Amino acid sequence: MGKMEIESKKRRKKRRIQQAVLAAVGTVGLMSVAMVAPNIFQVLPIVMGKERYKLTFRAHTALQRLAIKGHIRFVERNGVRYAAITEKGRSALILEQARLSHMAGKKRKWDSRYRVVAFDVPEKRRNIRDRLRNTMSDLGFLQLQKSMWIYPYDCEDLVALVKADLRIGKDVLYMIVDSIENDRWIKEHFKLP
Repeated sequence: MGKMEIESKKRRKKRRIQQAVLAAVGTVGLMSVAMVAPNIFQVLPIVMGKERYKLTFRAHTALQRLAIKGHIRFVERNGVRYAAITEKGRSALILEQARLSHMAGKKRKWDSRYRVVAFDVPEKRRNIRDRLRNTMSDLGFLQLQKSMWIYPYDCEDLVALVKADLRIGKDVLYMIVDSIENDRWIKEHFKLP
């Protein structure tokens, strides 16, 4: 495995742990920081021995990272430190759940219309633009051009969540298109009739 593959694998693992911690806190609403590590094992596959210790450490690290991102906040009640999900964290959790349900590959009936997402994010916000491209790709959209993506099914709510999460509402357009010239390759990609 090459260096880039190893780094990518580490990032995916870190993301899964953060999502599991966020899901655990989000499900309960308010969770004792001491309780996060034991509850993380209910969300992630069973882990034993040394790996369990590492995962406990990573769960606490994930809590800190989520707090820095603004997805959770720490509150103290009666001398006990709790982690509480924020609105930003709740929308990130909803976005992740939507991404996972899109990736689940549910059979849907196509209404013969395409959904096109076009964006024009300024160069000074390049990191946001790159995150948007990665998100579109993760959600299963097909890239038509650098800043134009297409999807065959209704995804307006999902796009609204992405826009809110990245705070780029005015820079992104959502369109419903009846036809696209030479669309056979698009239909083949999405396995459409």
